[in-house]
Amino acid sequence: MAGRPTKDTPSRVDPRTGRPLPEGIRWRADRQRYQIRVVGPSVDGGAAERSRTFLTLAEAKRELAKMVAGRNPNGSMTLDQWYDKYWPAIESSIRPATARSYGVAWRLRVKPSLGRHRLDEITSPMIESAMVAWSGGASAKNDALAVLSRLLDGARRSRFIDYNPAREVKRPSMRESISPVSRALTLEQIATLLGLIPDGVYRRYFAALVYTGMRAGEATALRVGDVDFGRAVIRVSRSLSPGMRGELIEQSPKSHKSRDVPLIDALRPYAEAAARGKRGSDLLFDGPDGGRLTNHNARRAVNWEELREAIGRPDLRIHDLRHTFATILFDAGATAPDVQATLGHSSLQVTERYSRAREGVALRAGAALNDALKRADESTDASRAKTGTQHEAKPAHPEPGMAQRRTRRTINGTLMAQPHRRSRGMTR
Repeated sequence: MAGRPTKDTPSRVDPRTGRPLPEGIRWRADRQRYQIRVVGPSVDGGAAERSRTFLTLAEAKRELAKMVAGRNPNGSMTLDQWYDKYWPAIESSIRPATARSYGVAWRLRVKPSLGRHRLDEITSPMIESAMVAWSGGASAKNDALAVLSRLLDGARRSRFIDYNPAREVKRPSMRESISPVSRALTLEQIATLLGLIPDGVYRRYFAALVYTGMRAGEATALRVGDVDFGRAVIRVSRSLSPGMRGELIEQSPKSHKSRDVPLIDALRPYAEAAARGKRGSDLLFDGPDGGRLTNHNARRAVNWEELREAIGRPDLRIHDLRHTFATILFDAGATAPDVQATLGHSSLQVTERYSRAREGVALRAGAALNDALKRADESTDASRAKTGTQHEAKPAHPEPGMAQRRTRRTINGTLMAQPHRRSRGMTR
């Protein structure tokens, strides 16, 4: 029959019952299945038609009802297909170094575990199960979860799915099992480290990292004009980081804000030597041939593996030099807000991880309470002496609880409430 199928055409009649099929469902004799077709928004913003087939009429009806109620047919697109279409939008909105990390996370973790699944069938438990098999530590898994969440956020905004299940998944903790304070070098180790590096461009570079707390990319991008030798201040306003193909790209610091760091006396000779004979626009810390210094080529030049073995820190990382600066700032008496501003941290909570203020808190609290109890006992003894009760001998070993009850009566009432006395006539 030519033209549009009617309720009497073979494809619109259920071969199993002989009855007309509901609107939106037809029989595919070539596949021996029921088919539904729904029109919805396309990836490009227009309209697109999608079809799905089912073994039973009941399944086709249920799925059709979902779609008619607002379920988008593009939800049947796989995550892999959606990545191909949406990745350019993600890449253009993030830093090149972040795009590199996300690209690795997609290829090694997200795509192998979830790429073949349809957008509308990805759930939070499915993501959590995939994370268990992902390689790498907390940082690598967070990168994978971040790129997945951005993909699903884009699908949600396109109305392909109703919500983003990745937002319900708890991110792996980035808090190191070892405190950053314990990763910091001591003053003696700092002196040994710098002393082992031959005098020249590399010693100056590492001195800048440990005495300013700058990130490696920030020290690499520093220019002579950023140093105010008169005020003893260094202006950190740019950073260099690798792009998608490994090229160095100049951009704003990680916090997107400029900040000042002190030019301390220990660093001044290195900074003055690095700036000698240069213009304000020249790089302050450049390589032996005038090229850009990075933490990677600097590590190779100073033989980093042997260097850290020599100071007894085989696990030392370049970033630990930043930990070192934050820790010695706190030890020198700097306030948390000042340390935060100097390091360029996004929150005070991150900064306070470097403070030793919480170390020994149990001992300090215990000592304070012991002093309070001792003063309370002395006050009680003095009171008894005045009332003539001093002649009463104290038991060598007071019964359990006696000292505690006496203390509660004598310590400041706002600290410990006094127990209510019972009258003799009351029964227990």
